Amino acid sequence: MGHWICCLCSRVADSLMLFLVLALSCNPSTAATASPSAPHIKPSYSFGRTFLGLDKCNACIGTSICKKFFKEEIRFDTWLSSHLKLPPSYLLSYSGNYTDDAKSWRLVDITRLTSKYRHDRADKRICTSLLKTKTCSLERALRRTHRFQKWLRAKRLTPDLVQGLSSPMLRCPSQRLLDRIVRRYAEVPDAGSIYMDHLTDRDKLRLLYTLSVNSHPILLQIFPDVEGWPFPRYLGSCGRLVVSASTRPLRDFYGAAPEVAADLALQLLAVLRSMGTNDLNYFFYFTHVDAGTFGVFSNGHLFIRDASTLGIIDKEEGSQLIDGQQEYKDIFSCLTVDCQSAFVSCNSIREKHSLVMVCQELLPKLLKGKFLQPVQDKIDSFLQHCADGLADDQGVNEAVAKLAELLKPLRSCDSRFAYRYPDCKYSDKY
Repeated sequence: MGHWICCLCSRVADSLMLFLVLALSCNPSTAATASPSAPHIKPSYSFGRTFLGLDKCNACIGTSICKKFFKEEIRFDTWLSSHLKLPPSYLLSYSGNYTDDAKSWRLVDITRLTSKYRHDRADKRICTSLLKTKTCSLERALRRTHRFQKWLRAKRLTPDLVQGLSSPMLRCPSQRLLDRIVRRYAEVPDAGSIYMDHLTDRDKLRLLYTLSVNSHPILLQIFPDVEGWPFPRYLGSCGRLVVSASTRPLRDFYGAAPEVAADLALQLLAVLRSMGTNDLNYFFYFTHVDAGTFGVFSNGHLFIRDASTLGIIDKEEGSQLIDGQQEYKDIFSCLTVDCQSAFVSCNSIREKHSLVMVCQELLPKLLKGKFLQPVQDKIDSFLQHCADGLADDQGVNEAVAKLAELLKPLRSCDSRFAYRYPDCKYSDKY
């Protein structure tokens, strides 16, 4: 009898347990709460096509790095937060993190070629001037233009296809420079050809649009840092956002220690010399400089952070556009600047041009009040001679040479300058 009661109790207990399991499985919310192994939903960015500018393609820069954004292998802000929120879309640049293995992260700069306000104004201008409407398909409107129809028929990028564009890089173009753009355009599979056969209609529109708005990403592509050019590495584009290696703007170092200021000033002068004299016989000049034009990597190495105001003159071939041809204007000439803006004559650009601007705008702020007398007075005097040297080529070069000689012994050799340490310990160069 007792044995029968125990068996009955056991069966009742089993039935109750089965009933409980079935009840839990019928209530998903209860089951999820009860199960400790339920998967955790990972927070993620809510990317919109509008934030990236993908809704504007193919009137955009490219799509080569979009997968990185959507796979969260590019994240905004320097702290890898689990609360992933997009920053405001009206900012011109963002600090971000980039990874290839989801374990190690490195800092990157995420930038727009121009402000969202200017982009929006340009988009409206395209619609109102070409189709007489407030909104339109930007791609359809731009494809109808005379310039783009010429691009579609062209086998090779020639000076007449870029005439009148506002980019300083294209004001005095040579065929050699244009061939380099096509051959090294990184938003398409590398063909290594000077002919545009490997560019689709979409690719041609994106290249033309980028050159019309801001040539900065193109310069990073055709003169890469791995070949020794003083630009940050181009990592890719998505819509209207560009991703490149991160640098701190020079303005962050205006309050730096004297030996750091001396080191950066010497690097700045060296960069300008290399842009005037290099193995490829291109002469680079600035049309404008400010505290954000140059940047510094974490190892102390100074680079050109913003190449949008760089012009290029081919000392080997010369310009293949006469100044009169530069006056041609169309919608592509006016995407980010006033259509009435006058072009600088190619013949009026002097080699000391960039040196004078840097002596006027940047070096005084970097070196002001940093050193003891009489060294500081000498530095100020050389800077003044350089800044006033528009009419005296020889005077500018002499002032810069004397300034460099004065600054060399003022910099130090330690781990703060990782880009040249410990080499500086064993070399007379430093």
